[in-house]
Amino acid sequence: MQDRSLSRRTVLASATVVAASATGVVGVTATPAVAHRRDSRLKKIISRMSIEAKIGQLFVPYFHGTSATSPSQSDQDRNLAALGVRTVAELIAKYHIGGVIYFHGWTNNIQDPRQIAELSNGVQRASLALPTPIPSLISIDQEHGVNVRIGSGATQLPGAMALGAGGSLSDARTAGWISGTELAALGIHQNFAPVADVNVNPANPIINIRSFGADARDVGRMVAAQVTGYQQAGVIACAKHFPGHGDTGEDSHTGLPVITHTREEWDRIDAPPFRAAIAAGVDSIMTAHLQVPALDPSNDPATLSPAILQGVLRGELGFDGVIVTDALNMQGVRTKYGDDRVPVLALKAGADQLLFPPDIAVAYNGVLAAVRSGEITEARLDESVLRILRIKEKAGLLSGSPYVSRKEVDRIVGARRHRHAAARIAERTTTLLVNEDRTLPLRRSQRKLLVVGAGPAFPTDDTRTTVPELAAAFDDLGYRTTHLATGRTPDTAKIDEAVAAAQGRDAVIVTTENINATSPQRTLIARLLATGVPVIHLAVRNPYDIAHLADVRASLASYCWTEVELRAAARVIAGRVEPRGKLPVPIQRADDPTRYLFRSGHGLSYDGVD
Repeated sequence: MQDRSLSRRTVLASATVVAASATGVVGVTATPAVAHRRDSRLKKIISRMSIEAKIGQLFVPYFHGTSATSPSQSDQDRNLAALGVRTVAELIAKYHIGGVIYFHGWTNNIQDPRQIAELSNGVQRASLALPTPIPSLISIDQEHGVNVRIGSGATQLPGAMALGAGGSLSDARTAGWISGTELAALGIHQNFAPVADVNVNPANPIINIRSFGADARDVGRMVAAQVTGYQQAGVIACAKHFPGHGDTGEDSHTGLPVITHTREEWDRIDAPPFRAAIAAGVDSIMTAHLQVPALDPSNDPATLSPAILQGVLRGELGFDGVIVTDALNMQGVRTKYGDDRVPVLALKAGADQLLFPPDIAVAYNGVLAAVRSGEITEARLDESVLRILRIKEKAGLLSGSPYVSRKEVDRIVGARRHRHAAARIAERTTTLLVNEDRTLPLRRSQRKLLVVGAGPAFPTDDTRTTVPELAAAFDDLGYRTTHLATGRTPDTAKIDEAVAAAQGRDAVIVTTENINATSPQRTLIARLLATGVPVIHLAVRNPYDIAHLADVRASLASYCWTEVELRAAARVIAGRVEPRGKLPVPIQRADDPTRYLFRSGHGLSYDGVD
């Protein structure tokens, strides 16, 4: 993959503001002398901490509610049932918690930017009230694309596979910088991104379009660019999921996947993006809950494997930053050991941050018992606390006020210049896969459009769904558009309704989501093609959908269904901008998976050039 836009660096990228801290610059390795002085200061802090406080620094739990001290009664009840406390402030006080993670939806942490900022300030007030007052490291999963936690009010950016299709290191870096700048303004210091997994398995149920692509070298370059962007913005990046989750057909949320790569295959396929992230100065790396027999014949999950975390990640790859476990409530890490033993074994394996324990009391007391018995030494505990304090200082938490201001939130989060840059980046990712008889771009005479098909609600707003949002994008471009959401499994009545709605239209845009050989979405498209009305297909999630649609004459991939991608796709279909994306993954033929329908790098322009 070549960087197709390095010569057109955006104003945002060229004007990047590097966040300073007491150790120098975020993303820049300190000299040995500076590092020694920093560690001496941090060790003095550690020497004043109790065993209980040290253990608390390791945990990154979830909680319910939009406020640190006064959440709704229902959220207090949920906290009491799940955590044994009513508020996150009480949680921090009880367990000396060193960090928390925000989620959208089920935890009700996120409403709008001002609320998030005040929640962050409340978390910090609770942390500074501890006997050893150390600010919290607040974390989030804001990958963009399909995995978004903060939606309303913040800038939405293309996800990893879309950026891979764009092929621009500058765009990847700028996207990380925009996201990091907005997170920092909200009081969020650690983002569990970018995904460093190489998606070589099209059937991967959990990584898929969250990966930059299928080529290890290209993925590594994009990962390094995103790490640089995030950390130049003052946010701790986290490459995940080590040692690589890209070639699995099982979801580690529900089972324990096995990676069958040989050691040579792991070195060639899985390792390069993590090596690239480390070379770029990534401050944290997240583990995967999967077995890799070539790296550890014990078949313990990587999260609990000293051979993988200490032997490979720390020893062979030379990583001395913070190792974060993937969520400890996932089934992949709970299949062999109880919830009291999992955090203990993770620490013994080499992990530092313990993310999302299913029961904080069980996990905390399990670690406390292991330290008191001598199974985990206090010196080992100090190693992890020191690494965590290093990234807290790097994020500026130990060298100034941890609080954020509403004024900065209003100025930075969702800024017009950020949204404009996101829109331009998205335009460079939309990929034209098929364009027979120059079906696209739409002609001037094609003004009456029908938008039908599948596509879920937006990741952070279930009132906004794909089909009406895409129709609105065409309306804003001057088209007369009607729409009908037919879903992933349209029945005969819904298909008949779509066919009837196509009558009298100049063109039909049909969206698909994760088609397989038996999908009723195929029937919908076949019936629409039979009407004789021009049909344009848009895959709004997996680009692999085209393998099941041999008869379509025009097909594009947007790699996600969020507003920024949908509006970019609409502009491409309308001919307002040229399609420039190139497939970052190969697409196999549905009738013969040993042959390729399209190879990586395929992507048409309107002059027919691939």
